[in-house]
Parts: sequence; C-alpha cells; structure tokens
Amino acid sequence: MAHDGQTSQLGNVILPDLLQLTGAAIAPVTSVLEAAKTRVRDRVSIDGRVSAKAVEENQTAAHGLAWLATYVEALKEMQGWAERLSAEGGLGEVEQLIHQIAFGEYLAQIMGGIQMNQGEIVRLTDLGLTPADAQPLACDAIITLTMNGNSQHARTRLVELMVERSAEITVGRTGLDEELEMIREQFRRYAVDKVEPNAHEWHLKDELIPMEIIEELSEMGVFGLTIPEEFGGFGLSKASMCVVSEELSRGYIGVGSLGTRSEIAAELIIAGGTDAQKAKWLPRLASGEVLPTAVFTEPNTGSDLGSLRTRAVKDENGDYRVTGNKTWITHAARTHIMTLLARTDPSTDDYKGLSMFIAEKTPGTDEAPFPTDGMTGGEIEVLGYRGMKEYELGFDNFKVAGENLLGGKEGKGFKQLMETFESARIQTAARAIGVAQAALDVGLRYAQERKQFGKSLIAFPRVSGKLAMMAVEIMIARQLTYFSAREKDEGRRCDLEAGMAKLLGARVAWAAADNALQIHGGNGFALEYTVSRILCDARILNIFEGAAEIQAQVIARRLLA
Repeated sequence: MAHDGQTSQLGNVILPDLLQLTGAAIAPVTSVLEAAKTRVRDRVSIDGRVSAKAVEENQTAAHGLAWLATYVEALKEMQGWAERLSAEGGLGEVEQLIHQIAFGEYLAQIMGGIQMNQGEIVRLTDLGLTPADAQPLACDAIITLTMNGNSQHARTRLVELMVERSAEITVGRTGLDEELEMIREQFRRYAVDKVEPNAHEWHLKDELIPMEIIEELSEMGVFGLTIPEEFGGFGLSKASMCVVSEELSRGYIGVGSLGTRSEIAAELIIAGGTDAQKAKWLPRLASGEVLPTAVFTEPNTGSDLGSLRTRAVKDENGDYRVTGNKTWITHAARTHIMTLLARTDPSTDDYKGLSMFIAEKTPGTDEAPFPTDGMTGGEIEVLGYRGMKEYELGFDNFKVAGENLLGGKEGKGFKQLMETFESARIQTAARAIGVAQAALDVGLRYAQERKQFGKSLIAFPRVSGKLAMMAVEIMIARQLTYFSAREKDEGRRCDLEAGMAKLLGARVAWAAADNALQIHGGNGFALEYTVSRILCDARILNIFEGAAEIQAQVIARRLLA
C-alpha cells in the first residue's frame, strides 16, 4: 500500500509526494479566485456598489465565479480530507487515487473550462481574467497534476480496486468517525433489505411509499435525528443527517427525502417558533406521529418567493383564512401539517408582507386525498421522484388557527424560511450523493456482468473511466457536503458552503446517472432497468431547493458582497 511521500509500487499510477503537490496547488487557485472576484466585481458594480441589474446582465461571469469558487472550496476540502486520513494512517491506495484524479481533473477544468452543465462551459476569460491573472496556475505542482493526475492508468487502477473491494459500503474512506459509519452501515442494510427490492416497482406504478416504510423509519429515529433531545429527538449532528440521507437516497430518493419534510418543519419551528409551538410540534415531528409538508411555491412565481400571492386574512376570532394556489407540493396528501407561506399584509408585493403558518389538515386517502374543508388538490404527474407524489393545491377560505402563526408575529415568514435553507440544501446535497452512488452501484455491476466482443464492458477504458470519475466526484461532493454540515453544527453561517454543496452535488448526480445509463446502452433506455429510474430521479436535483441557476446567483452575490 502506498502512502504520501512515496512512489507506488505500480510506478506511475500514484504521483510521488502527492499531498505536497496537491497542497501546493491550493494557494495558486485561491489567488486566481481572488482575481476573478475583483474582475467580476468591477464588471457588475455601479458607483462602487454591486448592482443587481448588472449582475443579471453578466450572469455568465457571475455564475462562472460561483462555479470557480465551488471548485476551489472542493479542492480545499479534498486536501483536508486527505491530510486527516494521512495523519491517521488511513490514506490508502484507493484514497490516493481518488485524491490525485480529483485534483488533476478539477485543476484542468479551472484552467480550460468548468462544466456548469452538459451544455455550458465557463472559462477564465468569461470572468474577465487576463493571462497575467491566470499566471499562478502555471506553477510546477499544477502542471504536474493536470498532466498526470487524471491519467487513464490511474482511472483503470481505481476501478480494479473498486471491484476487489466491492463489499465496502463506500469507495474510499469518508473521513467520518466510527459512530457515523455505524449509522451508515445500519441504514445501508435497511436500504438493501427493504428499499432497493421494491423501489423500482413503486416508481413504475407511481405508488406512494408504503406507510410500513414510514413507520419503520420513524422507529429508527429518522424524523427526529437533529431535533434536540429536550423535544424528543436524538440531537445528533447535521453530519448524521447527511449519512442517513445518503444511504436512504441510494436506495430510493423518495425514501431518502421523507426526512427532508421533517427537517424543514423542525428547523422552522426551532428557529422561529414560540415556546408553546416548540413544545407542541417538535416531539410529534420527532416521533413521526405528525408528517409535515412544505407549502411555499406558487404558479408563475417559481424561485421568486417574494412575490407570492396566496393571502391569509385574520378573522374576528383571531384565526386566519387562507385563499390562493400552491404548486409542486411534495407529499401533500397524507401529511398532517403544512408549513404554509402566505401574504398577511395585502399592501405589500414583496417578501416583507409574508408570514409562515403551521397549518393543520386531515391526512387523505387514495379515494379522498384532500378531505379538509377549504382545501383541494390534484396530482402532478412527473418523470421521477415519485414516491411521495407532487400536487397542486387550492385554498378557499381555508382555516388556520391563530396560535399557529409561526413565532406569533406577522411579516416574519420570509426571514424564517431563509433560516432553513442551509439545512435544506445540505440535506439535498446528501440526497444527491446517494443518487449518484446508486448510479455507480448499478453501472459498476452492469459493466462487470455485460459481455461484448468477448470481454466484460468494464475492461474497456472508456467504460472504466466513467466509473472512476463517478467515484471521484462522489467523494468530492461528499467532502464539500460534510464541510458545510460541520460549519452548521459549529453554529457558523454556511449558506455559501451549503449552496456550493448542493450546486455541485446535483451536477454530480446527473452526470453519474447519465454515464451509468450510457454504460447500459440500449438496455438503460428500457423501463425495466433500474438505471432508467435513477436517471429520472437525478434530474430533479438541479431544480428543487433552488435551481442551479438560482443557486449560482445566490453564491455569486455572497462572494461579491
């Protein structure tokens, strides 16, 4: 087994002095990022201040800056991961290969063009950088890594090791502690036993995830993972939420997403609720007695939540009557409460007039999905992400008890919602990692089993290369996600880091699913093959919890502030 500072017995697979090389690359790329910030800020500033209009007019540059910053942060987190493993004696051959391929590929993309998606590549010149600005990238460490890090030989060797160690849950050590890895193993076993054998049938039949699964997840504590112990939860870290979300989403994203509803609702109540609201709702959320859904988006508003029109009018009894329409509401039918965003100040047309409610409803059945007075709904048929179903909702004089105004004050809804975005995006990034891992699982298995031209598909370099890059990018996205979770656990603002994790994770999931389907060839296009579902499930990740373009815009505005 090779370690940093040594040359592998395989000669030119692992670069000698790997950690020194990758460590030496951090300062130059950070320098280029700082230059890019300056160039883009100059382009989007008017009278010395960043202009929203100018940012919009220069979206490619602004969003490209977000992607560059995401890549730089990802490389920093990979370096930290590798150094920690090395210090513990755990930087083995698999981890070294992942590390050098990651640096070789991401540095090459920084120099030549970052893949924002399959059809859009952003280059340093798009950010206004000059050859002089990019000169730090010409250092020996970066040249060595870009020329030799992501070699075909390295990718092939990594896949050989992946096949040899197929019994291991992850490709390479994650760097998490033993307790979290025990949690991972528990939920991986559950997903293999109870989720994976049934997920494709649920998808093909467009069925709701059985209540039996929800009840079992409740017993396992999924809905109360991060809720404080004083309110009946486990009080665990956001990293634990990431691990659970990864492994359940690896089985089926619908199952992995069940906890998201409770996570969002609990975050809203913990951050903005009154003592009475916390005492009433958090224990019931933690136990799974109450299932929540988030009711924010409206037709024709999409990501522009500040322009919501659904109104809540206070009546003579101090209760509210809600009227309006909502759309893309996940798991709306059989839930008990809705975290509902509505306009309480009709004189406003922006975020200032919005309030958040804990709106109670009666869970529906297949025959009567929305039995509560003043509320109607219809299913939106979708390509993937089907296990909880999506709905359009209509409210007509729908009653919400006055005591269920979150925090007891009007006009705080948008701010309260913003406070949940960090956790929601960390959790979404973790779900993306799980979906990407599912794609790698089926792609690797099929590549070994399928024979063409007298040998297994995995023997062909472009097939093994796809699998290697899946494994590498999964680890990159994973480390960025864990970093944002640690920041959240430490009480530090991490909207930037969480946004980066979600932005990269969603792209990684889609790329992994697309490549896994390509490995399947024509069979991947057949509904009977699991990879067809994984592709459909992966596609939503670039849209919900902030579309990739919105996410890049938010990151850019923070970087330029």
